[in-house]
Parts: sequence; C-alpha cells; structure tokens
Amino acid sequence: MRDPLPQLPGYALRRAAIATAAELADRLAKLGLRQSDASCLILIGENPGITASAVGRQLAIQRANMVPLLKRIEDAGLVARTPIDGKSQGLELTGDGQRRLAEARQVIDRYEAELLERVPAEHRPHLLPALRALWS
Repeated sequence: MRDPLPQLPGYALRRAAIATAAELADRLAKLGLRQSDASCLILIGENPGITASAVGRQLAIQRANMVPLLKRIEDAGLVARTPIDGKSQGLELTGDGQRRLAEARQVIDRYEAELLERVPAEHRPHLLPALRALWS
C-alpha cells in the first residue's frame, strides 16, 4: 500500500508525539505518576509558592482539568498549599513530593537522553529550536 501520510510534517509530528508520550507515560506510571503530575511537580519544585493558575497557564491546562490534577497530587501527599494573601494560595512540594520529583527526574532525564540518541547526531542541535518554533 502506498502511504503518503508520513511525508506530511504535521502527521509525522503527531505520530512521534503519540509514540514518545506513551513510552514516557509507561515509565512514569511505575512511580504512580502521570506526565501531567510530573510536569506540575517540576514547575512547583522550581517555583515554590507558585499558584495553581500560573501552573495551569504554563502547562496550557484548562482550569477545569487543573482542579482534579492538583487534587490527585495533593491527596497523594506530594503537594501542599500555603496562603499567599487573603485569597491566593501557593503550591509547595512536601517531603514526599521532593522525593517523588527526584525519582521522576531520573526517569525523565534517562528517557530524554535515550530519545535524543534516536535522532541523528547532526540534527540534535536543531531539534529543540525547530520544535519550539512550532508552538512558541
């Protein structure tokens, strides 16, 4: 069968995204995390006191989806809320959250290194700038 779809950049990008996301999801699941959980932990770890709305904006997650995500990682004891002012609350990692984040970073860093190894060496320096150009 003749398949012209892999010649379409959007199609190829979507297939690559689906395949790589599934691989990382399997690895993070062993830690009891979803990719969105790990992304939140990374942002909160780098920005203690960040608000839930700021995390949602950074990750392009709708408020309606952010609420259950935060509830899940709060219920797991990974994140705690701290008052910022009269109505705002900041997010911080708990001790368990810091430990889980360290484990997740090991998994993610190892995965990212393996992912880059699949890309021909001459294209590696251009990969991230090309991908960023598509969404920024």
